[in-house]
Amino acid sequence: MPEQNAYKRKKQPEVLRRALLDQAAQITLAQGLSKVTFQAVADAAGVTKGGVMHHFATKQALILELFNDAMATFDAEVTATMAKDPVSHGAFTRAYIEATISLSDKGQDEFDNQATLYVLMLGDQALRELWATWMNEQLQQYDATDNTETLCMVRLVADGIWLSDFSGINISEKQSLRDRLIKMTQQ
Repeated sequence: MPEQNAYKRKKQPEVLRRALLDQAAQITLAQGLSKVTFQAVADAAGVTKGGVMHHFATKQALILELFNDAMATFDAEVTATMAKDPVSHGAFTRAYIEATISLSDKGQDEFDNQATLYVLMLGDQALRELWATWMNEQLQQYDATDNTETLCMVRLVADGIWLSDFSGINISEKQSLRDRLIKMTQQ
């Protein structure tokens, strides 16, 4: 079958935008944030540099959209987990644990999303501020149920376990640690 002329192919802007974000995430994880360029994303997605620029006016706009996309997925996971939790005390913290520690139990796409979120946040001050804003809003929203020193410590330990996992440090007792942290949220 002959290849279709690009001008006659049906345009699917949302599919292309998703592919561009996915490729930018892969580049971020494999090579670092500094290697995310319009040309690198275009090459990875099989489009022209202009095709990338059509969707994202600047590299910072691409990075911000990538972060917002990963953040929305993370937020949706936390929210969905909380909705299934019958106990309000510590529900946000338990959902946060599930979203951060269970990385090796998730599919590859979810792992990449989580890893992308953290790599972006750690690599850019403005994105760290957006992360802090989200976290502070959550803590304010769940002040009555998740504002204790123990629950704060549990969330920080969850972050440390995630960072160890992402860094390739083998924690053989990860499931046991996760279970212990969950138990701490129920006291």
